[in-house]
Amino acid sequence: MTELIHGEPSWCLSHERVRLQVACRGGHLAPVEFTLNGRTVAPYSLSPWTRDEVDATLPELLKVLRGDFLCFPFGGQKVGPPHGASANNEWKIVAGGDNILHLGLDDPESGAWVEKILSLREGQAAIYCDHRITGAEGDYSYGNHPVLDFSGLADGVARISVSPFRWGSVYTGIFSNPINREYQALRQGAEFSDLQAVPLATGGSTDLTRYPARRGYDDVVMMASEPATAEQPFAWSAAVLDGYVWFSLKNPADFPCTIFWISNGGRHGEPWNGRHLGRMGIEEVCSHFADGVDVSRTNPLQAAGVPTTRKFRKDETVSLRTIQAAAEVPEGFGMVSSIVPAGPGKVKISGDSGQSLEAAIDWNFVL
Repeated sequence: MTELIHGEPSWCLSHERVRLQVACRGGHLAPVEFTLNGRTVAPYSLSPWTRDEVDATLPELLKVLRGDFLCFPFGGQKVGPPHGASANNEWKIVAGGDNILHLGLDDPESGAWVEKILSLREGQAAIYCDHRITGAEGDYSYGNHPVLDFSGLADGVARISVSPFRWGSVYTGIFSNPINREYQALRQGAEFSDLQAVPLATGGSTDLTRYPARRGYDDVVMMASEPATAEQPFAWSAAVLDGYVWFSLKNPADFPCTIFWISNGGRHGEPWNGRHLGRMGIEEVCSHFADGVDVSRTNPLQAAGVPTTRKFRKDETVSLRTIQAAAEVPEGFGMVSSIVPAGPGKVKISGDSGQSLEAAIDWNFVL
């Protein structure tokens, strides 16, 4: 049974802490409502348009655009739609239950069978996401693509952070081209080691941990996560919004990098028209920025030791897992400085204010 949500037929999955919708077209996850101590929050973006309002020739991805979706392969492609069939084509129900939604899709480009398994755990404000890819052969890029909506917040109110990274860079090419009525603020190809000091094209630097910011620009940066250790067995990304934190956990061996797509009205062509404001994609990937798989296969970050594809084999199933969750934070919590295990089934989230909290999360899921 489906519902029409923001112009798209969608499946619903819910329990007492989470209610989520998944668009049948492209498998985009949004809206998602997390219930935190009686308060309901909805951090994922819905595009400021529906398919009926935009050019019918646009890729399906742009007609649906919302929340989180699987990109296989990642980026704009020479063959096939941007971010692959998984972000554009119709999914179908494979199985389901009270706390699970299991979808599947045949990928005509790679020949793979792709599964999306979303599950909820009792008492947890968390989504457990397992993407399984079977039957692909060769080197492919991929990624999860959650887009959050900060447009209702004053400039700089949200605080964005990631786990320690060993390499960071602004996109090495032109991401927003003025020829296409697009504009970017960051210095092309600038490397950085601190998200609070990222070079601007006009000189000086800017702080990417505070958002919304730099209205009128769309930019992309990418960071390579530090490898897992016994003390830090997963990598993380986090955004502190209005009294709560949205966070995601991953295995850095599966998703070596995190991309920030910082979209604050920098695109003026169809369907953007300068109205995609205060959004940020906080994306876990194995890719060369948002370039297509043909570029990622050239291994352009080999010198930095950053993989941009993974080898898939026809007789294997690859499971790519993330957890996306929310938790209430105390006033003055600040920016997330660490997320670490707090024993089986729990994580400790610390802010740069010195305050911390625990959340019920089965972090072993991503390992």
